[in-house]
Amino acid sequence: MGDAQAGHEKTLTGLLAALAGVNVVYGLGMLESGVTIDFGQLVMDNEFAGMIKHVLNGIPVDDENLAVDVIHDVGPLKDFLAQKHTLKHMNSQSQPSLIDRRRRSKWQELGGTDMYERASAKAREILETHEPDPLPGSVLETIRSIVEGAEEELGVGK
Repeated sequence: MGDAQAGHEKTLTGLLAALAGVNVVYGLGMLESGVTIDFGQLVMDNEFAGMIKHVLNGIPVDDENLAVDVIHDVGPLKDFLAQKHTLKHMNSQSQPSLIDRRRRSKWQELGGTDMYERASAKAREILETHEPDPLPGSVLETIRSIVEGAEEELGVGK
């Protein structure tokens, strides 16, 4: 079962690999050194991978992102939260769906579930409702041709 330790380890190992330049992170959904595949962990790992991709985009350093004009206009010891600039740039942060950033009282009001419980529920929902897009006919023909060629080579099939 996924837990805080698994999440921490997955994020660190995925982030370090991504910072080193890999384009594929191995082991999504895996626990116990790959002995166990857990759909809840897979959903959590998907979110971690998205956040890692967000980090890899870097932090833009320019006058707009540093809010130089806003800081000058508002001045010291004043309210920056009410500024349109603040709202605009808050929305540019990563937007996870499983990590719950609400206040504790709101989290408890909404059931007080931990991340693994939310991820497992999302995995069940995906398994019950997801309908994959059909493959284009040309792809199906190619796959059929490969299968028929293999069957012929092996002397099986029709």
